[in-house]
Amino acid sequence: MGSTTDGSLEVFPAPARLSRFQLTAIVLCALVAVLDGFDTQSISLAAPGIAAAWKLPAADFGPVFSLGLLGSLIGSVISGFVSDRLGRRPALLAAVAVFGVVTVLTPVATGLSGLAVIRVVTGLGLGAALPCVVAITAEYAPARMRNAMVAVMFAGYPLGAVVGGLISAALMPAYGWPSPFLLVGAASLVLLPVLWFRLPESARFLASRGDREGAERLARQAGLGAVPAGPAPDPAARRSRVVRLFTGGRAAGTVLLSVTLFLSLLITYLLTSWLPILAGRSGLGVSKSIIAVVALNFGSIVGSFVIGRLADRVRTTAVVGGAYALGALAIAAIGFTGGSGLFLLVTSFVAGGLSLGAQMTAVALSASFYETSLRGTGVGWTGAVGRVGSIVGPLLGGLLIGGGVSARCLFFVAGLASLAAAVAILILDRFGITAHED
Repeated sequence: MGSTTDGSLEVFPAPARLSRFQLTAIVLCALVAVLDGFDTQSISLAAPGIAAAWKLPAADFGPVFSLGLLGSLIGSVISGFVSDRLGRRPALLAAVAVFGVVTVLTPVATGLSGLAVIRVVTGLGLGAALPCVVAITAEYAPARMRNAMVAVMFAGYPLGAVVGGLISAALMPAYGWPSPFLLVGAASLVLLPVLWFRLPESARFLASRGDREGAERLARQAGLGAVPAGPAPDPAARRSRVVRLFTGGRAAGTVLLSVTLFLSLLITYLLTSWLPILAGRSGLGVSKSIIAVVALNFGSIVGSFVIGRLADRVRTTAVVGGAYALGALAIAAIGFTGGSGLFLLVTSFVAGGLSLGAQMTAVALSASFYETSLRGTGVGWTGAVGRVGSIVGPLLGGLLIGGGVSARCLFFVAGLASLAAAVAILILDRFGITAHED
């Protein structure tokens, strides 16, 4: 099998099927993603209740939202470095511990400044968790179904947002605004010992670090096959990881994947932030506006599975690029719903299934693009750039609406962003950039 470009061992022939060991690791990662999505959404769900309790205007919570996302951005970058140097497992355990403990402590905040600090630290943990679960899933999933496994696992994030919204809507009227924070924080802390005892380190990571004995032990447990002989890891591969993202033929892929995820999260947060308000302006009630956001997220979950499976069977970049392109039409169509709740529901579901579903597979493509010794850093870096888009999206929507732009024009702009993501992915294909097989 040879060695990777950085001298690390290539490991494990693809197993014929997904073993229980592999499935356990991937399901645990999915549970972390669900809690991550729930926790990220919790502040926006609780904000009206906090504003009422503290007698503050809801507009004052903008900096709290933005600082939380900034913390996630920083956490994503830091976690990528740590997971490539110390391991996926310790980085993930630390991330879950941070966001679990700090989320439980959220109700002790008595003012916006304290709440902002808590959400920044929470964001550090939330952002740090995602590169780890993506890397672990990519490194335990069989090669023939890697895109689907990573996409479906990552779909736990919007699933957490949907489930969190439904649970919070039931809890807060009875138990007040602290209830979603206490629930998701406690659930994270309950999951932590399960991760400690049941989540393995990535066998591929151990092999890339030269820990042949540990890699062979985990390979036997997972049914991955023997670790082949190979050269010792290159010490230079452990240094200057960010620089390495732009060397060795990786520069174009890093830039294009970063652009794709930036545009993807810009679309996601622009739609989830402004869709309810714009739907309300079209004469639809609050309940239909909320259902539209649920449909958008539910569509992304369904789309992640369908697009991921197709991407494993057909050329990945062509499938993902095509989904983004068709998603552009669906997003633009949302602006023509008028007062039709059914049309809004259908277009939101289709837009979520195509553009947001493509985003999940783009994350999988990012994981596959980098070799094992660089995967955490690469996923963390591209994810961090994507999180810049999550900050820009709501701001862009606010600027457009504040400037008197119509709903149709706003959704047309969001559709153009999806089309641009399609172009970036298809350029990736044009360069002949493909997944790394280690």
